[in-house]
Amino acid sequence: MNVFFRDFFTDPVLFLSFGILGVVIALCLYYVYYFVKKINEAEVPK
Repeated sequence: MNVFFRDFFTDPVLFLSFGILGVVIALCLYYVYYFVKKINEAEVPK
């Protein structure tokens, strides 16, 4: 397991891949929260 962490912090391709993947997942979670919040606060026309 120690080798994985050493490679993770020394290999820029691996580091950037996980970093960009983390940013994409964070954006997806933000937009899910945003749309669910807007749907719950929306007024239903009668």
